[in-house]
Amino acid sequence: MGDSKGRPIRMFLSAGQALDYIGARALLSLTPQAAALLGGRGYDADWFRRALSDMWISPCIPSCRSRKEATPHDADLSRHRHKIKNIFPRTKAWRRIATRYDRCPILFLGACALAATVIYEL
Repeated sequence: MGDSKGRPIRMFLSAGQALDYIGARALLSLTPQAAALLGGRGYDADWFRRALSDMWISPCIPSCRSRKEATPHDADLSRHRHKIKNIFPRTKAWRRIATRYDRCPILFLGACALAATVIYEL
């Protein structure tokens, strides 16, 4: 999870084959108060949209291609998603994270946290 300036603020390590919204469920209670939450198509789930609405956060998530009826989203606001997407390449610039040297999930998450701290400060 990142803020409006493209800095990482929350992190969750899930299994590699897990869906995006599974990690979102784990971070939902830690979501800071915001006007809107920008997300990709992988976060398109009705329960997730309802949970955000219950927290008074407007979901700006494009519909999955397989959804029969598309849900509306703010396309102008969605253009700012690149700030959040840029967090991942900046984190993977760290060789240890990109090649996943650490087999232990706790050590890998610690390396990600160190990289996120440095990225946040820059």
